[in-house]
Amino acid sequence: MLAENAPQLGSSEISAQHDNNCNLTSSDNGSNLRYPIMTKDSADSSDQESLAFNPNSEEIKKVRWKVDKRLIPLLAVMYLCSFLDRANIGNAKVAGMERDLNLQPGEFNTALSIFYVGYVIGEVPSNMALKRFGPRTWLPAVMFVWGSVMIAMAAVTTAGGLYAARFFLGLAESGYAPGPVYIISMWYARNEQAIRVALFFSASTVAGAFGGLLAYGISHMDGLHGLKGWQWIFIIEGIPTIVVCFIAYIYLPNFPETATFLTPTERALTIKRLEVDTGPGIEPHLSWVQFWAAWKDWKVHVHMFISILHGIPFAALGLFIPSIVQGFGYDHVMTQIMTVPVYVVACFFVVIFAYSSDRKRERGFHMAILSFMGMIGYALLVFTRESSVGARYVSLMICTSGMYGYVPVMLSWAGVNIGGQTKRGVAIALIIAIANIGSVIGGQLYRNDDAPLYVRGHTVSALLMVGATVSVLVFKWLLIRENRRRDGLTPEEYAIESSGTDLADKHPSFRFYT
Repeated sequence: MLAENAPQLGSSEISAQHDNNCNLTSSDNGSNLRYPIMTKDSADSSDQESLAFNPNSEEIKKVRWKVDKRLIPLLAVMYLCSFLDRANIGNAKVAGMERDLNLQPGEFNTALSIFYVGYVIGEVPSNMALKRFGPRTWLPAVMFVWGSVMIAMAAVTTAGGLYAARFFLGLAESGYAPGPVYIISMWYARNEQAIRVALFFSASTVAGAFGGLLAYGISHMDGLHGLKGWQWIFIIEGIPTIVVCFIAYIYLPNFPETATFLTPTERALTIKRLEVDTGPGIEPHLSWVQFWAAWKDWKVHVHMFISILHGIPFAALGLFIPSIVQGFGYDHVMTQIMTVPVYVVACFFVVIFAYSSDRKRERGFHMAILSFMGMIGYALLVFTRESSVGARYVSLMICTSGMYGYVPVMLSWAGVNIGGQTKRGVAIALIIAIANIGSVIGGQLYRNDDAPLYVRGHTVSALLMVGATVSVLVFKWLLIRENRRRDGLTPEEYAIESSGTDLADKHPSFRFYT
């Protein structure tokens, strides 16, 4: 709750109209509940104030827009650097890296996968460090490290050197990966998160498009100062990361309680808005009870299972889009250009589905549609393999749009359904870590003996997305059932379940988005 000396909220922030009966109410998707409620039949005066709080007042909108301008563009640019630096190895391959390093069959795939080994190792510790040191210190520090490794990759001359560079690049980038989702969950109400996750994640599609154009331009630098085109890709795409890390250190805020770019009144409004939205699930303190609860929660396990089903084909697709497009018959220069429209179309689906998901306060059906769309795209890539280039290219667009559109809805689903800041941070890190274990496998999915049509890779990916679609729908049903169970608690059962500390999303007042 707000500190006693926090600024008082203006009258326009508090709605004068509210029901005197503060009974527990909710909908199946968890969108109508106001928290916290300590008993089933009544609430104390502070809870009534929470129930009356108007999160859509003009003052709140102005503060939210101020936070948006400060936070989202910076997170997007940082993620663009992250995605560009991890995925540009695909462009480097097309530019001749595999040939120049004399890589043997399977060694390029190993280099892809070993990145995610370092990535998985660092996920959970990095989110705990983020909570401990704050985003303003931690994220720029890891950016500086991975930017330096990226530039140094231009010096590799053997497969072993490439393996080492990719491992440490993954270890460094793991310090950033779960950060934006966690930060957004700390600053925004639950029905505001998916679109903002999408806005920063859309930078990955911009990175794919921009990376293709940049690689096209850099390929003409082949031989300049004795360096190959692929070496220039690593150098030129690593330098902006170093620059951005210093900008982030200056402008990136930590958490609402300590944000200096907000006035005291604006901080109070932001904190109050989050309390009203999350209630007993907010619990901002560092808690080892919540830390271990994240490991044992069955809902986190389901999120992890769903994420790995998607993570395997998603990682493979991101790394091999240039190779898939090259398999359509384009030369290495034209391939870089033709990857651009694929990412542009995907960016549209990323934003539209996330916006709809927030507006509807729904996650499961949106994810099921997108995963089914990805499955259809993979199936079409198999069935149109002997068809025209246009048909295969459209199939790739469908596939990429579904796979990329899925990610922000999936990540925000975990963000809104895990209560307690410590538990949420650990859970998000675990979910992304498991997805990246899938990425280790995904790096082996498209192999040279399957090129250029990659029938085996597309088929496996399609089957995994069938599994993801079914799993999402089953999970949605389970969450609806749990919400209804909590709705039906007797006062005695409610009192028993609400007793204790560090309950987070186990508190019976908490409702899950479905």
